[in-house]
Parts: sequence; structure tokens; C-alpha cells
Amino acid sequence: MSLPRFSILVLLALTLSACSSAPAKKPVHGDDFDSSELGQSAANRAANLAMRDNLASLQLLLDKLYKRNPAEWRKSGAGNRDAAVNLVMQAVRSNTPLPALGQVRGTAALTTAFDPQFTGDRAGALAYGLGSMLVDAYGGRTQLYLVHGLDAQQLANAAYNIEVAAWLLNNRTATDGKPLLLANEISDKGRNLTFEREMGRMMARLELLAEMNDEKVRRSAIDFGQSLVAGPFLQFLPVSAAASAAH
Repeated sequence: MSLPRFSILVLLALTLSACSSAPAKKPVHGDDFDSSELGQSAANRAANLAMRDNLASLQLLLDKLYKRNPAEWRKSGAGNRDAAVNLVMQAVRSNTPLPALGQVRGTAALTTAFDPQFTGDRAGALAYGLGSMLVDAYGGRTQLYLVHGLDAQQLANAAYNIEVAAWLLNNRTATDGKPLLLANEISDKGRNLTFEREMGRMMARLELLAEMNDEKVRRSAIDFGQSLVAGPFLQFLPVSAAASAAH
């Protein structure tokens, strides 16, 4: 085999190898139209999509925590892992207490989850704390409409709290020195950074929403000014022969 031909084959093999290990493209997935959207502004819709995706991230995190820490879902009283996930997420989505925590929610539930003395479902407490905190930041709801608004500082605080929770998840240990919850892992067995990645996505969505809401008054004034300036130029032009002759 000649050298040039051999080089081409090697290059082709390397190219195919690189393609096989490349990340898969993530499709854009918006919700189908619902009549409730007629009562939502563009800002409401952006916030609702962020909540939808944050709750999806939270559910994924909880499922993976239960996989890595099966003893936790068994403490919940649920019959299996899926039932335990549904129990927590239903409490979050319906904005109702998680039975195992009573009236404890939000940051108080996060504190409980990382308390070495806590003997209950630590993964469930963590997910419920994060989820109920998100709902609180949205004024006790998961869907916003024209009559609703968001507080930029509360959104920023929620993003910061997720960052703190991510740090504690990686660093908080029990009295015996073992992690309270097995989560991210970089070892000879492999790399698992799912938790870091999903919590980072949740923070990014909240931080963007916080910045958008911090600018909402200024943007309203700018949008109004733009409509006044652009209005005279947005005139319909005649297209019929009769109209053209009249001019």
C-alpha cells in the first residue's frame, strides 16, 4: 500500500472515531400550543419554559441520586424508586408539603438534607428543598400569566442557593467521613458529572431570568419608544391597479 493511500485511510479512521464520540445534538422542544398561552406575555412564556426545564432537571437529578443511593428512596416509604421520585415531584408541582418533612420546605429543607443527624430520605429532602424553593421564587406557582411578575433578587438568590447546594453535595460528609450522598464522581471507574451539569443548567436559567426581570422596566420604556418611532413606517402599501391609478 502506498504511503499517500495509507495516510488517507488513517485520516479517515481518525475522523470517523472523532465523529462517533461527539455529543449528540439536542433537539429544540417547545410545548404544543395551549389556549392558556393567550393569557401569557413573552416574558411569562420564557419564565414558564425555564420552570418546565428546571423541574425536568430536578427530576433527573433525584432519579440519579436514588440510583446512586438506593437506601434513600427506601426511607421514603415508596414501593420502588419511580414511586419515590413521583412522590417528591408531585409535592413540588402541586406546592404541597412533603409528608416526611411536614411543613419544612425551601432552604429549611435544604439545611435538613445536609444535616448529618438527619436519618430520613436525604435525596428526597434535597430535591424537595430545591423544587419548593423554585416554586416560592415564582410566587407559589409553576405557571405565570399576565397578572404575575417575578422578583429579580429572589431569582438570583435561588440561583445562588443551588450553587451552595451543589458545593455541599460534593463536600458535606457524615461523621465517618463518607459523603452524605454519592453524586459526582471522578475516579478510576470513570467520570460522572451529571449532577454538576444539571445544577449548572438550573442556575444559568435562573440567572438569565433574574437579569431579564431586572431590566423589565427599562425594556418596557424602550419597546414603547420603538413602537412610536417605527409606527409611521409600518404602513400598508397599495397593491391594486385602481389604488395605484388614484395616486
